[in-house]
Amino acid sequence: MKKSLCLLLLFASFILPFEAEPFDVLKHLSTVTRYDVARGVSNEALGSSSNSNGCTPLHLNLLARHGTRSPTKKRIKELDWLAIRLETLLNDAKADRKTIEQEVPDWLKGWRSPWEGKPKGGELISRGEEELYHLGVRIRERFPQLFNVEYHPDVFSIRATQVPRASASAVAFGMGLFSQRGSLGPGKNRAFSVISETRASDIWLRFYDTCKTYKEFRESREPDVDKLKKPFFYEIATALFTRYHLNFTSQDVSSLWFLCKQQASLLDITDQACSLFNPSEIALLEWTDDLEVFLLKGYGNSLNYHMGVPLLQDVIQSMEQAIVAKEENHASGTFEKARLRFAHAETVVPFTCLLGLFIEGSELDKIARDEPLNFPVKPPMERKWKGSVIAPFAGNTMLVLYQCPANNSESSKISRNKYFVQVLHNEVPVTLPGCGNVDFCPLDVFKEQTIGTHLKHDYEMLCSPKTDTLEPPSNPSKEQSS
Repeated sequence: MKKSLCLLLLFASFILPFEAEPFDVLKHLSTVTRYDVARGVSNEALGSSSNSNGCTPLHLNLLARHGTRSPTKKRIKELDWLAIRLETLLNDAKADRKTIEQEVPDWLKGWRSPWEGKPKGGELISRGEEELYHLGVRIRERFPQLFNVEYHPDVFSIRATQVPRASASAVAFGMGLFSQRGSLGPGKNRAFSVISETRASDIWLRFYDTCKTYKEFRESREPDVDKLKKPFFYEIATALFTRYHLNFTSQDVSSLWFLCKQQASLLDITDQACSLFNPSEIALLEWTDDLEVFLLKGYGNSLNYHMGVPLLQDVIQSMEQAIVAKEENHASGTFEKARLRFAHAETVVPFTCLLGLFIEGSELDKIARDEPLNFPVKPPMERKWKGSVIAPFAGNTMLVLYQCPANNSESSKISRNKYFVQVLHNEVPVTLPGCGNVDFCPLDVFKEQTIGTHLKHDYEMLCSPKTDTLEPPSNPSKEQSS
């Protein structure tokens, strides 16, 4: 008996270190996730890099979302309304019962929004500035061959949307990228150019705002998405009533979930709104956010990402121009080495879809046929489609063009090609389903098999309103039962 007990204890000592880590709400905030948290999640989810076999980076394309920002003006008003609503719920409960003090969390009593009375919102906060600044520093350190020449706006093109948080992110990034490269102030900073198109004509970074067909589609689909989410909010509202005896509605749950994300991501507060929900409820709320992103920005409809073709064309054009300059032996520093773009989740998510990221292998054929993909599976099942990985604050996708030795050994994977593309998401190399699930892909294969089916689409044709009906989304009832 003693021998069996000793063996059991020995076996347990090997198992315990491998137990699942404690639930961390910061990793489950969908697109409101901070970049420092998202980088850790991305490293876990996306894996490691393959060897570039001595190849030299020739050009870099970057698309980055703005950094962590404050709530928008509309959302600030929602939180002000929530404070009034919570006070009403507490007063109603006090009138009905005397045990309210023992059941309701103390923070709810007299709660006021941290943004109460703020007339404006949506601006980049200091944490967001730091996210982009340090991203710029890391990219320069990672690709010294690209950033070892003197700055010129034609060599390092920086573009942003006209929304202040995006242009501010571009500035913060540039300050990191070019730090110690100038003569301004103690940080030896230098001035640099940030270019923006007008909102009405920016088909590269704000295609979701300029594409009339998409705007009509989104307006028609948003009520349906809300209907899909509402039963889950109601389910959680019922559970909250059981725990706290407060008559929360589905809208209350939605607002409390928004507050949870803002408190956790912006203020590092996880023991107030977030503590109202248990881990399974937070996972479900995160899934509802991810579902909305999927349906309105992602693989739920091919229009969501096909309208981003001008951006994809711009990326390919920049690579081809760099190749021409190299083949014609232009001196380093006389041609573009990096095209750096700063925009929004509505830009980043469709772009990842154009690259075929975050899908199961069997779904590639459906994308080629312009068919919507199946809904992301509900927790506790694992899924690739997670807003916290795809488009967190400062989330980014890089395409690095490499020049490789032309005559390597026969066994080398790069012996028959001179130019290769590596895609990194949140600074982690990702495998490309269209390139045989490798992360270092011959440029011609990348153009033909990963993005070729998308380039056949024309932005003007897609975005001119038509009378015919857009492709239907996946069957909600079928997907929710999976």
